[in-house]
Amino acid sequence: MGDRVRTVARRQLPLRPAGADTVAALLDWYDRERRDLPWRSKRGRRSDPYKVWLSEIMLQQTTVKAVIPYYASFLRRWPTVEALAAAALDDVLAAWAGLGYYSRARNLHKCAQAVVAEHGGQFPRTEAGLSSLPGIGPYTAAAIAAIAFGEPATPVDGNIERVVARLFAVRHPLPGAKREIKRLAATLTPQRRAGDFAQAMMDLGAAVCTPKRPSCLVCPLQQDCHAHALGIEAQLPIKLVKADRPVRYGIAFLVLSEDGRVLLRKRPEAGLLGGMLEVPSTEWGDDWLPVDQALMAQPVRADWWSVPGVVSHTFTHFRLEIMVMRAIVPADASLTFWASPEHCRWVPRRDLGSAALPSVMRKVIAHALKEQ
Repeated sequence: MGDRVRTVARRQLPLRPAGADTVAALLDWYDRERRDLPWRSKRGRRSDPYKVWLSEIMLQQTTVKAVIPYYASFLRRWPTVEALAAAALDDVLAAWAGLGYYSRARNLHKCAQAVVAEHGGQFPRTEAGLSSLPGIGPYTAAAIAAIAFGEPATPVDGNIERVVARLFAVRHPLPGAKREIKRLAATLTPQRRAGDFAQAMMDLGAAVCTPKRPSCLVCPLQQDCHAHALGIEAQLPIKLVKADRPVRYGIAFLVLSEDGRVLLRKRPEAGLLGGMLEVPSTEWGDDWLPVDQALMAQPVRADWWSVPGVVSHTFTHFRLEIMVMRAIVPADASLTFWASPEHCRWVPRRDLGSAALPSVMRKVIAHALKEQ
């Protein structure tokens, strides 16, 4: 498609430029239609910075529906930033398992510790102060500053990006248009109720100005929307076609003991799935390894059985195809020939649900155990 879009002009009242009236119309709509989300404060009350921060970190690359149960669980276990700072990292990673992007969980823990150690348990109220904390980037800093502290900051997530691109008919494709969209969004940010305005834009994008088939007839900003006037709202924002993800391949070794335990290994703190538990495996490469080479990565010498089928998992930048080999060993077997034995541990099968296992490893274990 490039940066060209087909316009179909619509007859309507003269289009007014987006400005103060746009903001007022959106806030009126928000007061009537706002979503009831567990991290939002009641109308007229200031939001808890800890709850705003926790929700915003969880919502990165994840849907509201998926986040709500994790958010509730975190608050039950760690109701304050001090409680989270004092938690063991392994416990935080285990509670995070299933949300993906595990560097967020590690930075969440680091950030809580920094807030307690460096700021007396109080989150900074400015974008600059918030941006200095681990795991808080420009969007998250702006969101917390606006929602928790009422600062006139301009967060731009995917929903807001879409609303602004349509409101101003931005035809330059993403990601190149991000800076322009941010600038245009800032022209609308009010001095008062900045947090409500940011959340109103998020709600509008989620419920009305949706990626496909936007509900323009019920949109409070219809008369201000340049894309709607041109008949191109469904075509915006323009996104460049993404290249296909490369595929990587690996072989995992699931070891079961006769007394009902599974051998797991802790991954290095840095890098993909850092600090999480895994089923020991070969390196993930560009092709399948021959079996004799793959067995050089076995965590224990045993009689291995190849589990039929392949486990597939999609990461942000690549897709993983992993075959699974399984072995059963005596409960008292000597396992002195582990690879990196200091990183290995036995986990009872009944405790796997609470272990710090990423989704891909839960798939591997489920695939291996279903063949019993």
